[in-house]
Amino acid sequence: MATTWILVANASQAKLYANTGPKKGLVLVKDMKHPESREKASDLVSDRPGQMHSPGNGHRASQPKTDPKTNEARHFAQELARELNHGRSSGQVERLILVAPPAFMGMLNEKLDGPTANLVSDRFEKDYTKSTDKELAGHLESCIFL
Repeated sequence: MATTWILVANASQAKLYANTGPKKGLVLVKDMKHPESREKASDLVSDRPGQMHSPGNGHRASQPKTDPKTNEARHFAQELARELNHGRSSGQVERLILVAPPAFMGMLNEKLDGPTANLVSDRFEKDYTKSTDKELAGHLESCIFL
């Protein structure tokens, strides 16, 4: 029977589960945290905006194009995508189910390589990171026979 991985994530935490077939349930493979995504934006930047010299008498402050919290969420999405890509390339998984809030789901989708993205059979745009394993199984029963 094919192994299905279920990634349940948000910008600061993720759990990766495996299901190996009917009546096998969910087995926790990995629990990952990214506490930087929970920090205040002001704590994520090293100092005040840099100065850019421009023609004329004044200076302008240069603001980053992406806010620090979004940047950290993208870093975590990249880390999770690497994990999924590795699972696919090493033959550990044949099917993927992604569960994440809409904004983070978009970040995950853009970080997955093509062959790994093709393994995704279902996407749930919900934050189930606080759900118990039993509650999660209930949410996923439409696509996995637990």
